[in-house]
Amino acid sequence: MKKQYKLGVIGCGGVTETILKAVVLSDFIREKKIIVSDIDEEKLDKVDYLGVRTTTDNKYAAQNSDYLIIAVAAADFSAVAKSLKGYIPEKVISVIPEMKKSAVKNALGVGMIKVARCMLNMPSAIGSGAVGIDMTDFNKDTDDTDFISNVFNRLGTVVSLDESKLDAVAGVALNGAAQTFMFIDSLIDAGVKQGLPKSEAKILAVQTVLGSAELVSREEQPLEGLLMTACNNNAAALETVKVLQDGGFNKLVGEAVEAGIKKFKEQSAK
Repeated sequence: MKKQYKLGVIGCGGVTETILKAVVLSDFIREKKIIVSDIDEEKLDKVDYLGVRTTTDNKYAAQNSDYLIIAVAAADFSAVAKSLKGYIPEKVISVIPEMKKSAVKNALGVGMIKVARCMLNMPSAIGSGAVGIDMTDFNKDTDDTDFISNVFNRLGTVVSLDESKLDAVAGVALNGAAQTFMFIDSLIDAGVKQGLPKSEAKILAVQTVLGSAELVSREEQPLEGLLMTACNNNAAALETVKVLQDGGFNKLVGEAVEAGIKKFKEQSAK
């Protein structure tokens, strides 16, 4: 039976608003074909400007949607499962990073349920995110995988991976944003110490990171080649790289990623 809504969402926090803005403002899904559910009506009021339908009845949203996104804190998921009162949605997209697909399925009930597990990082809020998704449950139906991909393509660049790789996605993309902010902040501080006004140091640091990232994404040559080009006939650049290498820059980044993954796995195991 055809359902009233193409997309239902349970949970109306910041991640949900990010997703809704992306799909509605791009005209990928008409606002009247989306329903959002949350027990907090004040949160629902915050997405009124998007024109989506809202409800406080999770079960109603689930029963009447082709695809159901669950976007709540992991600690609140059991309450969501109970609110569905035995109804088992067929197509679920979980954006609870630390919750494995098996945990979602076990809580919602066995049956024909299919679950995609999605991780999106902070820059997704402006459409420049890095998104990792496991869609293997949907691999037999390209309509499903195309729909899910197209939802999250509006948030940034999507990489489709097996769930076993998502811990690494958390380490590189989810936590990597924080490390990148830290690096930019360090560049700004260094510029200020060398006499630049903070506003100008910020402009220069941010644009350098943006431009460098764009070069990496466009160039076919490996990063090692770009690094060599940047240092060729530039003794000053070579000296900065040497200082970072001698200080164990690569090792520190690797250790930071590993520490983040370890903590993420601990959270996922709870």
